[in-house]
Amino acid sequence: MSNYEIYLAILVMTLVNLFTRAFPFLFFTKNHLPKSLDFLQRFFPATIMTILVVYSIKDVDYINNYYGLKEFISVIFTIVIHLKLKNYLISIFGGTILYMFLVQFI
Repeated sequence: MSNYEIYLAILVMTLVNLFTRAFPFLFFTKNHLPKSLDFLQRFFPATIMTILVVYSIKDVDYINNYYGLKEFISVIFTIVIHLKLKNYLISIFGGTILYMFLVQFI
């Protein structure tokens, strides 16, 4: 790619990013959200967390001794943290940090 094409690609990506961030503020008010967006706002974070959990444990071999124990402990820890704090970001990072600790040191 030439420098011109690289700069053009960066400009296009910048404009698309700006548009996607400004789109909700330009076309919707907080009190008049469509029902579909209200549904997404309410249930999408839990759906994403469920997909992440299923994806992270789908290839674990549970037949051999102690395999899957680290993953199971991390998932339970993430659920407990989320039920106590009700914060998706802290739950995801806490579970990830615990899992990385278990994988590296145990």
